[in-house]
Amino acid sequence: MGSDLVVISLGVVAGAVSGLFGVGGGVLFVPTLSLIVGMSELHAQATSLLAIIPVAVVGTWRERTTGRVDWTDIVVIGLASITTAVLGSLLADVAPQRVLRVGFALILIWTALRMVRGVRRRAAHAPAIDSTRTGD
Repeated sequence: MGSDLVVISLGVVAGAVSGLFGVGGGVLFVPTLSLIVGMSELHAQATSLLAIIPVAVVGTWRERTTGRVDWTDIVVIGLASITTAVLGSLLADVAPQRVLRVGFALILIWTALRMVRGVRRRAAHAPAIDSTRTGD
């Protein structure tokens, strides 16, 4: 029952984070499922890939009313994702678990560094705030 509660909590947190920030739950799913629940890296990644489908569908359905959904991009990205997910899963089946775990960690680190770099770049180009103004 303890791992069931962890998995339910993970779904709630990942759904909230996905909705708030537009990120895939894999950032949370894979480490939690492998390190806390005890799944193999391969099973954690496969579970994450399957769990993202309802999140993506709900997010797209919600955003479609705003006009921010580019259906051409969805088709192109979707087809490319399906193709490469099949190829990646075939490769993951033969890769050692350690390679999968280290590879996933490196992708997370690289993504975090790119995000920090982007935030710093935007902050450097943001207009200065005049703290002496009292309002209009």
